[in-house]
Amino acid sequence: MSVSKPSALTAYLDRSIDVLQRLRDAGADDRVEAAAALVTAALGAGRALLVCGNGGSASDAQHITGELVGRFLKERRGLKAICLSSNAAVLTAWANDYDYETVFSRQVEAYGEPGGVLLGISTSGNSANVVKAFEAARAAGMATVALTGEGGGKLAALSDVLLDVPSRHTPLIQQAHICLYHFLCEQVEARLAAA
Repeated sequence: MSVSKPSALTAYLDRSIDVLQRLRDAGADDRVEAAAALVTAALGAGRALLVCGNGGSASDAQHITGELVGRFLKERRGLKAICLSSNAAVLTAWANDYDYETVFSRQVEAYGEPGGVLLGISTSGNSANVVKAFEAARAAGMATVALTGEGGGKLAALSDVLLDVPSRHTPLIQQAHICLYHFLCEQVEARLAAA
């Protein structure tokens, strides 16, 4: 009797589950708690959470800010979350007149403030415009949180909190990022709604 081979979907889901299990076993709890504390403190004090990323990570940046400005699970006031990846006029004007590497750092210069938080998303951790944004955030007295792939790349040294997913496969990293930032949104919202 032959053993049937798992379907392509089953194999993909197994790889996804493996990454999530390795993330769970890597002890991300303390780091996610630290990120939630930073974001809660900033938003609770009326400071901004700035979020940026490229490509699929730009969509994730929009998703995060949508959950916080709107609502995740609870009825509450809107929170000061700004997506740096979604203003097409700013992105295209600045990239055309100057360069794409500084499209986010320029916006950090405009919107950043001491006590705020920059959350940057880069599966490699090496996206030049996200790295420059972290440098600008540090100079502005902001805290920094990075969502990356394994090791964190250049963002590791620039992050107050590094949430790196133990994989180098972009789609699997992005799937784990969704789990991490949904949990982050849930935690921040619960804490601020209770305040």
